[in-house]
Amino acid sequence: MRIVILGGDGYCGWATALYLSSKGHSIAIVDNFSRRLWDFELGVQTLTPIRPLPERLSVWQQLTGRSMTSYVGDVCDFEFLRSMITSFQPEAVVHFAEQRSAPYSMIDQKRAVFTQVNNVVGTLNLLFAIHELAPDCHIVKLGTMGEYGTPNIDIEEGFLAIEHNGRRDTLPFPKQPGSFYHLSKVHDSHNIMFACKVWGLRATDLNQGVVYGTITDEVQMDEALINRFDYDDVFGTVLNRFCAQAAIGTPLTVYGKGGQTRGFLDIRDTVRCIELVCLNPADRGEFRVFNQFTEQFSVLDLAKLIQMVAREMDLKVEIDHLPDPRVEAETHYYNAKHSKLSDLGLEPHLLSDSLVNSLIEVAVRYRNRIDPAMFAPQVNWRAGKNERRTVSSMQPALSIVEEP
Repeated sequence: MRIVILGGDGYCGWATALYLSSKGHSIAIVDNFSRRLWDFELGVQTLTPIRPLPERLSVWQQLTGRSMTSYVGDVCDFEFLRSMITSFQPEAVVHFAEQRSAPYSMIDQKRAVFTQVNNVVGTLNLLFAIHELAPDCHIVKLGTMGEYGTPNIDIEEGFLAIEHNGRRDTLPFPKQPGSFYHLSKVHDSHNIMFACKVWGLRATDLNQGVVYGTITDEVQMDEALINRFDYDDVFGTVLNRFCAQAAIGTPLTVYGKGGQTRGFLDIRDTVRCIELVCLNPADRGEFRVFNQFTEQFSVLDLAKLIQMVAREMDLKVEIDHLPDPRVEAETHYYNAKHSKLSDLGLEPHLLSDSLVNSLIEVAVRYRNRIDPAMFAPQVNWRAGKNERRTVSSMQPALSIVEEP
């Protein structure tokens, strides 16, 4: 297939591009390198050293003989998007090209507005471009389980059958997003569903859980292909933070009681899910929603697992509880359905002691790059304006930026 990866230089996008290319698909990567710019803006760096995209692509071609097309541009630039689609003529577009951090969207007014404008406008541009130029192209949109929040009922896959005043209907599952970022994803879902209804587009919305892991078969072919390992308080994940803390012997920082429960999946399952959805597209006019995760864990469960494995590796690890900077339930019911991808053939990699061991080993390998100052939460949901340590006062830009 001819598949475009929007945001292909990022964490999920890069792993997906390599995996699909290895399977023989023709891949185009689209990126404006904003993710690299945000690291510079916030004064942080991924634990693993990431090479420039041209070097990554060159090494991949040398190792495999497979080339990938690269377009440098912004999905919020509609004419650029039209030109790219006209040039590449994709059969599927995988949309990762969004600001994906909840804490980033809650820093202040500027970043909240940027997040919603960037994410919603970019997705709208994609919908109009596909409608105009490639109406049979399948849109694969990376949503988030965070759209649902933590309701006191089971979370279905996108839709809920209800009975009200003696009448029945199937409606989108109620949304209770927990940040301006998650709200932007809700807006995306509504816009995509509407476009499928009025224009007959085909789309699959993948409400993804928290992704972990740096290694895939393709990434470990060469150091130049290594993927991101974000552990900071804005773009990092809780599992990555715990692994980095364990690597240097600082306490694992659990927000609040630690009962916050979410869905998780291995990066190897993310790329396989994308392939399965591309090979089994939605019908014309169909808007599908799949919940994309494999297991559920509470934050405290993860901390205890990391602590146990780290001690077996002779790493001294304690657990600290910090006041929760987010507005969320610290203990709650959580049971989300996630069978549709398994029905398509997903065979998941589950988080085990051995996998945790390998995650900590990556953190130990690069621990000289760990900055402990990046562990503490600096974004308070209740503040409305947060002062962060930065090395740059640059405004987030909607335009094309140069790769650092």
